[in-house]
Amino acid sequence: MGEFDIAKTKEMGQAGISGELLPVIFGNLDENIIKIEKAFGVNIVNRGGRLAIVGENAEFAQEIVRKLLHIADSGEEINETTVNYLIDSMRDGTIGQIGGTDSDTVILTTTGKAIKPKTLGQKKYVETIRRETIIFGVGPAGTGKTYLAMAMAIAAFKKNDVDRIILTRPAIEAGEKLGFLPGDLQQKVDPYLRPLYDALFEIMGAEAYHRNLEKGAIEIAPLAYMRGRTLDNSFIVLDEAQNTTPEQMKMFLTRIGFGSKVVVTGDITQIDLPGGTKSGLKDVLTLLEDVEGIGICMFTNKDVVRHPLVQRIIKAYEKRDAKAAYKEKRKIKLKSSK
Repeated sequence: MGEFDIAKTKEMGQAGISGELLPVIFGNLDENIIKIEKAFGVNIVNRGGRLAIVGENAEFAQEIVRKLLHIADSGEEINETTVNYLIDSMRDGTIGQIGGTDSDTVILTTTGKAIKPKTLGQKKYVETIRRETIIFGVGPAGTGKTYLAMAMAIAAFKKNDVDRIILTRPAIEAGEKLGFLPGDLQQKVDPYLRPLYDALFEIMGAEAYHRNLEKGAIEIAPLAYMRGRTLDNSFIVLDEAQNTTPEQMKMFLTRIGFGSKVVVTGDITQIDLPGGTKSGLKDVLTLLEDVEGIGICMFTNKDVVRHPLVQRIIKAYEKRDAKAAYKEKRKIKLKSSK
């Protein structure tokens, strides 16, 4: 049996913990606690500010509750995805590496919300962006690879580490030929860069965004417009890079100038290029794997921080693709044996 008083801040190793946080960690209709109880076969009871955890795996459940208290105390949201991640981390022995500290904070939004990595994969990603010059963030939807890259870009800009932020993305749906769309260049690429705008508005604020856009401190352009340029003292984000060709990727990466940092994000399971066209992202991951100054971060479904259903959908697709790959491998093997 495990039992601890959440009001004892020394025991919890953090300040400001109080019984007011109990509803936050318990969740709606105690859904978070019920999930922990089922995962480890324990019973968790609130005894007037003291949590009693009874069962053979009480120490595991207690560690998860401690992590939840820390998250709640820092003002972060706790949802089903948070609880699932902590349970999985407890099972694979990595929970000890999880700990949100002030030093993990990338930047504060206009509303004062702290943006910080929520998974070990995200933490490695942020650390790699801080350390390397060109960074590849590759993984499924919902892993925060684009959002965190935007946060790091804005943080670098606010600290005057760079003079401008450049955002680009291949407009693959229009074949990079945007002339038929109405409006100026910015209006033409708006549909393709909407996720980047959303992050800019939330972190920087609409007014600051428009002000810096007018000054040229923020630049938004389709990938085709990068050709022939040298980008100095800039933080450059290339999003949806799985839809670049090898030629486009080479052109883009060779634009980097002095004092610049590049983050390339993409999901190699969602390539929209015409059939038979090789993805520049898949190609470059192998080509530059051992090059100094380049960091590669591969996200998994465990790093998904959206609705837990997104994680389950990704797992279902991965399972199907793995079966298909296995069948194809067996087919080739049978043919070669004849």
